[in-house]
Amino acid sequence: MIDLPTGNMIAQAAHLMGDPARANMLAALIGGEALTAGELASHAGITPQTASGHLAKLLDGRLVTAERQGRHRYFRLASPSVAQALEGLMALSQMPLAAPVKRHGPRDEAMRWARTCYDHMAGRLAVEITATLEQRGLLHRSEGVGVLSDEGHRFFCDFGIDLATTHRPKRPVCRMCLDWSERRPHMAGRLGTALLTRTIELGWVMRTPNSRTLKITPAGHRGFADMIGRALTPS
Repeated sequence: MIDLPTGNMIAQAAHLMGDPARANMLAALIGGEALTAGELASHAGITPQTASGHLAKLLDGRLVTAERQGRHRYFRLASPSVAQALEGLMALSQMPLAAPVKRHGPRDEAMRWARTCYDHMAGRLAVEITATLEQRGLLHRSEGVGVLSDEGHRFFCDFGIDLATTHRPKRPVCRMCLDWSERRPHMAGRLGTALLTRTIELGWVMRTPNSRTLKITPAGHRGFADMIGRALTPS
């Protein structure tokens, strides 16, 4: 038998997901991307003002989280459990997955694939590296900061990165930076900088003159495939 507090929590979550506008907004986030309130309003077919009210309720219900980067505030699903619940509801209702939202970031495919973001690597490749490290338990996120496990430290030492000897020790070891085009996090901080520097040293990556685009060499394609566990090519 479900106790009363548990039943109330289920009812509250179901109520939040059950509103058509909120359901469309949540469905737009199911792919893991982070979207602005304006983008979510467009996807749900409502005004930005109405979207703000719905987002406030979703935040209070802990179904979404928000983070500010620059001038914009981005929203994403609060956890994989929320995505699983949405997929379950879609299956029950035979509701198709949400149509893909408009692509973001640079139009240049090479820049979408790999580029510099200040002093670290960004783009799909950087996001996939970060996701792989998380999946293997080498890195985990805590309040916007990436924390390496002991195995993670050994992994990067073997790769030629000793974070104890990197410059600017007061700078965070790893800060999670929301990727402009992928809308998922990549690594910044001392670790992000060291990774870019090391891959350039290895000849895996080459800077492009007068551009943020990074060129991945044949050696880099092989090396990153070994690091990630699968081959990746620009889409």
